[in-house]
This record gives sequence, structure tokens and C-alpha cells, in this order.
Amino acid sequence: MIAVLKHGTTPDQTQHLVSWLKTMNLDVHISEGQEITVLGLIGDTSRVDMDLLKSLEIVETVKRVSEPFKQANRKFHPNDTIIEVGDVRIGGGYFAVIAGPCSVESEEQIIEVATAVKASGAHILRGGAFKPRTSPYAFQGMKGEGIKLLLEAKKSTGLPIITEIMNIRDLPLFEDVDIIQVGARNMQNFDLLKELGKIKKPVLLKRGLANTLQELLMSAEYIMSEGNEQVILCERGIRTFETYTRNTLDVSAVCALHELSHLPVVVDPSHATGKAKMVPSMAVAATAAGADGIMVEVHNNPACALCDGAQSLTPAQFDELNLRIQKVREAIA
Repeated sequence: MIAVLKHGTTPDQTQHLVSWLKTMNLDVHISEGQEITVLGLIGDTSRVDMDLLKSLEIVETVKRVSEPFKQANRKFHPNDTIIEVGDVRIGGGYFAVIAGPCSVESEEQIIEVATAVKASGAHILRGGAFKPRTSPYAFQGMKGEGIKLLLEAKKSTGLPIITEIMNIRDLPLFEDVDIIQVGARNMQNFDLLKELGKIKKPVLLKRGLANTLQELLMSAEYIMSEGNEQVILCERGIRTFETYTRNTLDVSAVCALHELSHLPVVVDPSHATGKAKMVPSMAVAATAAGADGIMVEVHNNPACALCDGAQSLTPAQFDELNLRIQKVREAIA
């Protein structure tokens, strides 16, 4: 349930109403916009007398929210959420380019790639330290040592870093990581999501291989319900009957998620297509669709990459892509 307060309602009046609602064992989420304030009521709202609430002088409207996701719902939070990572902002008109190798392989490799993508205009450095792989014999990442090398690249370039977590027990290793990524395979690892909800750090949540948008938003809700509202949604392609590409990029998800939720939406065309030659076109398409950022894999020598070389751009290709993205953003501004 949401209650929209009238323009001009004072903070004291708002707090008085919130205190009364909390006596009914409800959690109240306050969203303050430029024109209106929205109170999101979370819990058993059946005990709330809607007619009484509507009759209050400071209340404009009262509506029930039918969707199971509440805090991630745009009805609860009409204005776009903007995630801040150092000087970088994501959402609400701000666009972030996240780039780097699929996996950290060496200090020389990660610093060389970080330097190159920063020169081309990337805002955030990505790099896998823990790698979930289909085969147990494939390269699994450098783990803790990989995070140390990412931090070295951050120190060298100044770029904030994002890397994927796979297990709750590894959370202490992520203390200095700027954004924690939850991969597609862990989208419904609810124990992990709850733990990430208890920290004050942005979380990039990737859509599962065969999950609906509502299921993605419900996973975001797990994080937000524990107190962490810094969630970035990521569309990275879903599994369909098509086999030509690695996955099928659902560009329409960008528009749908923006309609349903206030959270930023980033698109990963690398994992979606699995083909480097298709990544630029899909990145441009995502930008034109209104994405709040893209996440692209870049490697200094894709042919020798230990992980996902086939979908990785070279630094020169990424530089060209970034110029195209800037032109598209100027065109749709």
C-alpha cells in the first residue's frame, strides 16, 4: 500500500503519520520527491483503514500495490534511484560504462586493460576474481589474489572496481571492492542476497538465465528488504531456443524494468551474444533503449584469454564503441 502526501506537508506532519502507521507493526518507506512525498507501507496492510487514511488532511491518495515486490517498485519510489560510486553516478540520466576482462589473469594484464579502457572513457573497471564456470576443469579465477590485483589496477588508474561474489564466506575479501556483482547463477541465492542486504555497498544484480523480470525484481527485493537500497539491475541475456548466440539479449527489459522499478538498469551485451563482433551493435541498441549503462568485456589479447575470449573486445574496438555510444546518447538526449 502507498499513501501519497499533499504538497506542502511538513516534516513534523509526515513523521506523526509515520509513527501512527508503525503502531500497526508496519514498516514505512519514505520517498521524498520534488513535488510529493510517498509513504510505502510494508507488512500486513489489511488492518489499515483505507477510508480513514484517505480522510486525513495531509493525504492526497491511497493505493494498494498488487505486485509482490514493494521497495523496488516505482509506485513506492517514483523518482529514479541514482547510485553513487566515488565520482561515478548510475541512473537518473547518468550513464556508466563498465569495462574490463572477463577474468583477472595477471597484474600486467589487468593494469594494461584498466589503463586502456580508462583512456577510452570507461567509468568503472570490471574483472572476475571468482569465476563460476560450467566445467569444473575450466579456469576458476585467481580468487583473493585476483581481488588484490584489481585493487592494484584501481590504485594505478583511479577507476572504481566491480567483481563477482559467489559465496557468503568470501564477503570479507570484498571490503574494498566498490560494487559487488551477483552473477546470473546466483540471482536466486537468497541467503547470499540477504547478507548483501546488510552491507552499505552497491550491488549489481544480474538476471538469471531463465528468469522473468518479476523474479529479478523479487531478488532485488531480498537485498533491499535487509536495508541496502543500492541495487543496480543487469540484463545479460536469457536462454531461449536460439543457439546462434550465447543467449538472447532482451532489450525490451530495459524499458519494462524502468516502468516497473526506480532502480538503474545496466546491459551486458558480451554475455548476451557471446560474439565480439555483435557486442558493439547490441551495446548501442541498449543505449538507445534507455539503459543507464553498459558492461563490456575488454581484453588486451582476446585470442589468449583464459576465459570468454570470443566475446571480448580489444581496447581499440572498445575505444571505437565508446565513441558510438556518445553519439547515440547525444542523439537521444
